[in-house]
Amino acid sequence: MAAQVEIVDNGEIIDSSLSHTSEDSTILLPEDNTEYDVVKNCFLSGMGLHATETTTILSVRKPSTQRITTKAKLAASTVFLEAMKRKNGGDANVRYGWYYSGGSKEEIKRIVSYGFSSREMEKFEKDDRSHGVGIHFLHHACSLAAAVLCEADEEGIKHLLLCRLILGRPERIISGSKQTHPSSNEYDSGVDNLENPRKYVIWSCNMNSYILPSHVVSFTSSRLRGLSRGVGGGSLGRARSPCVSFPLLMSILSKSLDRSRMNVLMTSYDDFRV
Repeated sequence: MAAQVEIVDNGEIIDSSLSHTSEDSTILLPEDNTEYDVVKNCFLSGMGLHATETTTILSVRKPSTQRITTKAKLAASTVFLEAMKRKNGGDANVRYGWYYSGGSKEEIKRIVSYGFSSREMEKFEKDDRSHGVGIHFLHHACSLAAAVLCEADEEGIKHLLLCRLILGRPERIISGSKQTHPSSNEYDSGVDNLENPRKYVIWSCNMNSYILPSHVVSFTSSRLRGLSRGVGGGSLGRARSPCVSFPLLMSILSKSLDRSRMNVLMTSYDDFRV
């Protein structure tokens, strides 16, 4: 019987039955694999109504655990996880989140291979609406908002990075904050809302300790056609005229609205676009 694999808070996504090759930084998950199904369902459920009709998942990949660097990252993550448990009374507060940056295929490949760097931090330094200057993620149920910001590759394919996060004890960070580290030793990370967090912030001092790349989802989606990137300015800069296109407005709203409201807007957008 196949192992039961599930995306849950404070959980893992692991299937030891997969084969690996040491040459590749990632491995392709077969479609009949339970781990593939979990990630696929997580992604599609966050894409809203009619996601299965409008969105096609082309592949789900994960870092190859046969690479020496990946093994080292896994070992280090375990050490930090145990340390966080001791610091916070046994609860490391592990979550899964989508990298929220509008990242390109090349950027995601670099992150999986080498980790996060100041290049990723610069995006949020320039974003006046970000919740602090750190590496930002969205709750694993909010894939739609993350997908809106994706940069399509030369073939029109978009890629999303799912990561395992060690949040520890988070503190609330307001939109527009330029905070760059925990406000005190009491806190370990940032969130937009303490009761029902949608956005997670890992500070630069911990970005390669508390973040572990988990899976890369490659997909196409007709409902995202015409919507553009927005982190760090990009195509979501200040409007040059009183008129703002609807796709531009949708991209901006995805930063502040919750998943249910974004789904209503996207459904309306789909209906009126036809």
